[in-house]
Amino acid sequence: MNEGEYSIPPVLYRVEEAAEALRLSRSAVYELIRSDQLRTVKIGRRRLVPIAALAECVSMLADGAA
Repeated sequence: MNEGEYSIPPVLYRVEEAAEALRLSRSAVYELIRSDQLRTVKIGRRRLVPIAALAECVSMLADGAA
C-alpha cells in the first residue's frame, strides 16, 4: 500500500467470506440463513452478511447451547 492510502474495513461479507469467518461450510451458512439465525441483506442478486450479524448469530447460538 502506498503512503497516504488506507484500507476501508468491510461492513458486509459475501456468504463465502462469512462461512470462512465462522469456520463453517457454505451450506451450513445457508442453513443458518434459511432458519433465520443469520441476518442478511440482499443487494441486487447478491446476498450479503453484515459483520454485526455474525456476532449476533454466534451470541444466539451460544445462548441456545448453554
